[in-house]
Amino acid sequence: MSSRNYLATLLGVFLGLKPVTGLDVSQSRPNFLLLLADDLGIGDLGCYGNSTIRTPNIDRLAEGGVRLTQHLAAEAVCTPSRAAFLTGRYPIRTGMTSGNGHRVLQWAAGAGGLPAEEITFAKILTEQGYVTGLIGGGDICPGQVVMSSYLELMMVTSSDMRKWHLGLNCHSSSDHCHHPLSHGFQHFLGMPLGMMGDCSGTEPSEKRVTLQRRLYLCSQASALAALTLVAGRLMGLLHAPRWLLVLILAAAATMFTASRHVGDLIIYADCFLMRNHTVTQQPLHLEQVTGLMLREAKTFLQRNKHHPFMLFISFLHVHVPLVTTAGFRGRSKHGLYGDNVEEMDWMVGQILDALDREGLTDNTLVYFASDHGGSLESRVGHMQLGGWNGIYRGGKGMGGWEGGIRVPGIFRWPGVLPAGRVVDEPTSMMDVFPTVVLLGGGTEPRDRVIDGRNLLPLLRGETPHSDHEFLLHYCEVFLHAARWVQRDRGRVWKVHFMTPNFHPEGAGACYGSAVCPCIGDVTEHDPPLLFDLSTDPGETRPLKPDTEPEFHTVVGKLKQEAAQQWHSLSQIHQQLGSIYNIWRPWLQSYCGEFPNYGCDLEE
Repeated sequence: MSSRNYLATLLGVFLGLKPVTGLDVSQSRPNFLLLLADDLGIGDLGCYGNSTIRTPNIDRLAEGGVRLTQHLAAEAVCTPSRAAFLTGRYPIRTGMTSGNGHRVLQWAAGAGGLPAEEITFAKILTEQGYVTGLIGGGDICPGQVVMSSYLELMMVTSSDMRKWHLGLNCHSSSDHCHHPLSHGFQHFLGMPLGMMGDCSGTEPSEKRVTLQRRLYLCSQASALAALTLVAGRLMGLLHAPRWLLVLILAAAATMFTASRHVGDLIIYADCFLMRNHTVTQQPLHLEQVTGLMLREAKTFLQRNKHHPFMLFISFLHVHVPLVTTAGFRGRSKHGLYGDNVEEMDWMVGQILDALDREGLTDNTLVYFASDHGGSLESRVGHMQLGGWNGIYRGGKGMGGWEGGIRVPGIFRWPGVLPAGRVVDEPTSMMDVFPTVVLLGGGTEPRDRVIDGRNLLPLLRGETPHSDHEFLLHYCEVFLHAARWVQRDRGRVWKVHFMTPNFHPEGAGACYGSAVCPCIGDVTEHDPPLLFDLSTDPGETRPLKPDTEPEFHTVVGKLKQEAAQQWHSLSQIHQQLGSIYNIWRPWLQSYCGEFPNYGCDLEE
């Protein structure tokens, strides 16, 4: 800080003013440390009201910075939420969505991914001279299982070093068209698709169990067809050629064998580690992930402390299979899930301590969030393996309910952002894009719609309001809900056009399914459900047309906004649709040579 700014800050303190108002942020280019949890519920942190899970390091981050209480993910599952975070655009604009039940990228060897023409904040920061790094892995987000053809037998929607989960290859196993290094990151260590329960062979399973069942049933159906042909030939009723019988029997045997080994295929096909473009560990050694991630983060900070940098870390935690080191198992009051949250908090502390040791704290903007709400359906028997979303209804995968999209949001930048500030205004994870880009000296792209808004004036207290008047909440391509900030009345309205049907009846989630569906087993509301989040943030008291004078005005306003956004969309290819989202062996990344595939170069 210059002596002039220092004196201005000191004078502000003595006058009882906010010291940050004397700083010329336009002349400062901070480093960026972005920390993203996976499936963390907003009610799981002490700074958001939890008194039984210990999160002292994240709480300390909030005490030293700005805490957002109405921070929203663009969608309630991982792939579209993360695409929106990186680009500042609704997933429906970038094609990182579908309309057929496939809500995420399902295989590392699929052809879908973040399109090359999309611009991430990493790409802009690289152009501005920043060193950009991405550390970690990811998860497979469970989704509806849809099967309309034989090819879709291998289409099953399915926690973490940096989760990319935005694609890898397009035409060959080495073109890396969707790779992080093709989207502005200069360094990458992580899992291209992500970690899942199937990587450890535990429950709940994202796709292994479903594939095993489908392959077994197909093998039995093929065997039955073969027996029918044999019986028909013996009885003289059918005259099918022998080659057809042999073909059907071979198919039955192949599918039966595949049903026994599909779990091994998933472990090698999806659960591997890449360093930049090289596969360095296949399959992933789960017990090494936490230590490897921390070492990589500390090394990055030490290596780049003399250069402007952006380091994006996405944690293994707190997605199933809840990989937790021995030192944290059994420590919390909430079983393995609580243990995993507390270990993640410890990791945050280790990274912040490393930042401090390198003398980087005062010139680094730190951001912490979760990609969406906690998973209510993640359970085995009576053991809950997913998070708690506080007072907010719903959870991961639910397109409109607050529990699926309202996430923790913390910003810290000592000397610039006021410590202990709490912002109740609606904000979006998409806002990180313009905020980081502008602070890094870049400019927002002018050839496309950017849905995020620069948060800096709100974070510093220079304005009491965010720049969002409307926020729309999609589930795939279907608009489930929308909110309107009515400034002149001081109210935040929320309308639900459709909501998932919970199972069993009266429950608060879709138990028995991986996540709730976007279409099909849903209720389309006519008239829509209306809530006033200003007085009912838990969405427990729907307002009625005959008792709320503003009902028709609010609903009409939000329908108009939704129609305008829909008409502004250009033709997009749905990257999560059937044509891109199947396993393609020729796109499979691997190390080693046939028949001894696999390696460990991270020893």
